[in-house]
Amino acid sequence: MPLSVSAAASTTQQLGRHVMKKILVVGGGLTSAVTASLLSPHAASSQPLSVTVWDKARGAGGRMSTSRSPGNPDCTLDLGAQYITVNPTYAVEHKSDYEALVAAGLLAPLQAQVLGMKPMDEAQNHYVAPRGCSSLVKHYLAQAKCEVGFGHHVSEVTRHQAQWTVKTQNGVSDQFDVVVLTMPLPQVLALGGSIQDTLKEQHNGLSQLLQDVQYSARYALGYFYDEPVDLKLDFDAQYIQDDPVLRFVSVDNRKRGLGPDSPTSLVFHTSVSFGLEHVESTPQALQAQLVACVRARFPDLPEPKHVKCQKWRYSQVSRPLTGMPGFAILERQPLLIVGGDGLTHSNFDGCLKSAKAVAAQVLASFKE
Repeated sequence: MPLSVSAAASTTQQLGRHVMKKILVVGGGLTSAVTASLLSPHAASSQPLSVTVWDKARGAGGRMSTSRSPGNPDCTLDLGAQYITVNPTYAVEHKSDYEALVAAGLLAPLQAQVLGMKPMDEAQNHYVAPRGCSSLVKHYLAQAKCEVGFGHHVSEVTRHQAQWTVKTQNGVSDQFDVVVLTMPLPQVLALGGSIQDTLKEQHNGLSQLLQDVQYSARYALGYFYDEPVDLKLDFDAQYIQDDPVLRFVSVDNRKRGLGPDSPTSLVFHTSVSFGLEHVESTPQALQAQLVACVRARFPDLPEPKHVKCQKWRYSQVSRPLTGMPGFAILERQPLLIVGGDGLTHSNFDGCLKSAKAVAAQVLASFKE
């Protein structure tokens, strides 16, 4: 259920001799969660902050969401991100981030057999999230200790004097000193309110550059078995090269190293070309077709207890913002800033890089 937002007349609070700054971070994925954790009062004690996160979904995760079987909540699978690859540069730059996540049991080295994986530099590391990818997002939100409002589909961002008034489709409205937008860029560009005037007033070509960012699309299919089942597959995960529809399959519980007694779950990803061809369709319309494709490819698979079809309209960034700065400032005072993997590159490190860049810009704005 969405969190209620107070309709207080004043949108700033006096704390000692400092003015409490209200920050809204829009989006429920990794970039949003990390940004919120970096902007928490513990990360900026010199400037008291009130951080709020709004997202249209029912729970945290975004493209790193973890799904549970309706028949057994212990049977889970990741329909989005499958594992995390870290190149040598980011292994150094984000060393403390990875060490903390591994120490907390939220990341573990990928031990599964993944057939068809592209040859990688030996220095690259691969990780999985044993508790599901959404556990990573929830971890950072817990660190942020902020208000989180799910079911808040932001529809308008309008400047009102020295603040931004943000409205949602379900009638919630509040004012903020800083607004951070981390959803896919086409959704940012489609927002209503005076943000449209702000975009048109960009004299550095930024609006066009944001429009030029491109995303791939794909569908995912999840099979929940609700109990341990021997699928008689000789791999834990596999990239498929010779199928017009299916591109990737994973025995998700084995890929995440959950052990033989864990409930069995399977994940299938379609090819990007199939996703783009059916980008205007719906999961409900395509589920039967995708199940038939799986049956044709793997005729001996037992029938699952439950099936879930997911559409990733903005699956991965195929062309990021030129220069990949990690952020784009639409208005400096009051600050309106955009973040996300569309401004870096489409992986875990890209989200971390963007979040850190956005947080630095927000904190710097308080000194101007």
